[in-house]
Amino acid sequence: MSDTARYDASYFRRWYHDPRFRVLSAAGRARKVRLALAVAEALLERKVRSVLDVGCGEGAWQPVLARERPGIRYLGVDPSAWAVRRFGRRRNLRLGELGTLPSLGLAPGWDLVVCCDVLHYVPDAELVAGVAELARLASGVAYLECFTADDDLMGDLEGFLPRPSRWYRRAFRRAGFVPVGMHCWAGRELSLRTSALERGDGS
Repeated sequence: MSDTARYDASYFRRWYHDPRFRVLSAAGRARKVRLALAVAEALLERKVRSVLDVGCGEGAWQPVLARERPGIRYLGVDPSAWAVRRFGRRRNLRLGELGTLPSLGLAPGWDLVVCCDVLHYVPDAELVAGVAELARLASGVAYLECFTADDDLMGDLEGFLPRPSRWYRRAFRRAGFVPVGMHCWAGRELSLRTSALERGDGS
């Protein structure tokens, strides 16, 4: 990610908490978390036990996940030193970003991998390598929310990279992910549990 120093208290206050600028309410975030859980659990055929959240910001998914699935294991990774200082101990956040994931020494096997509102700010080479690492770490579903040049956007557009949607589809598929809709992607093995109509790839 570019210029990680800008992700300070004022950044999060503006884009995540100020009603004049934020693009997602707490209720909207909770719906998003429940959606990702539901898709992952439908394919895993059991409850989600572990979540890796890359580019987690303040770790806002963690309290929702803890309410929805008490005892769930959550790890958030973010380049914001401020967010990690402020919420790291309480929400289990570590300093890092998509491009440095391999250096964190994380083991694979995560039921749900989240990378939400991050990828459209990441340069091409870093994104391709980072998505490959996400595919290695995910044993269940990846929730890869990103927006493209084909979308009508609002919110923080500084550093936004306007790639076409087909670029992302190609990058995700090359990493081994299979689309199952609503920003959710299954790994190759897990995708065998889906039907052709569940997959949003025209196959």
